[in-house]
Amino acid sequence: MRLEGKVAIISGGARGMGATEARMFAKEGAKVVFGDVRDDLGKQVEAEISESSGEAIYVSLDVTDELSWQNAVDMAVSRFGKLDILVNNAGIVYNQSGDDATVEEWDRLMDVNAKGVFLGIKAVIPEMRKAGGGSIINISSISGMIGQHRIHPGYNASKGAVRLLTKATAIQYANDGIRVNSVHPGPIATPMNEASRADPEHYQNSIDSTPMGRYGQPEDIAYGVLFLASDESSYMTGSELVIDGGYTAQ
Repeated sequence: MRLEGKVAIISGGARGMGATEARMFAKEGAKVVFGDVRDDLGKQVEAEISESSGEAIYVSLDVTDELSWQNAVDMAVSRFGKLDILVNNAGIVYNQSGDDATVEEWDRLMDVNAKGVFLGIKAVIPEMRKAGGGSIINISSISGMIGQHRIHPGYNASKGAVRLLTKATAIQYANDGIRVNSVHPGPIATPMNEASRADPEHYQNSIDSTPMGRYGQPEDIAYGVLFLASDESSYMTGSELVIDGGYTAQ
């Protein structure tokens, strides 16, 4: 198993990509603590993993709250003895142009998508140092690399912040044996974008912009995250893993 003996924290793990990552990590031998603000869904995922003989604990996690992060780290260490992996997966999106956006929406995007990643990294570094190293995977987006129509510009800005935060922390913690990489999904079919996919014009635009002609699935991202979490990627840090069906190759 590719993560045997490792302990991981995954944020935004109650549904979509985060839930898929939690299931996959447990299947590959990791002990997983995953958090979200959707407690009912999170507990369902925890039960599913347990029924499949995996080890996973759901915790209520508000990624914008420093104490909430510390609780998740304390849970991982108290139950499993150490911490090796962090997946900063939690995020939100708004589909609207800049002049339609409110200051409150901008602040919320930055709080969840950017500050949430910063707080996650800050919370795990001490325990990863004790463990002799670790792997941090930050879920950015192709929206952190390019501009787009019909996407709140705050979303692009927040994901761009994740991209460069990843590179800065990769450099700063390399001597501690802590690797930090970012993943940049293209159009992926998840509950977060269900409403936009239901809009025929938006859906067709995404398909037309993707050379492979389809939305990706959460598993497409989870396999990339699994690689970065594993020792198979031991010489990678500060890297950007783009998984987008060719969207940004044009």
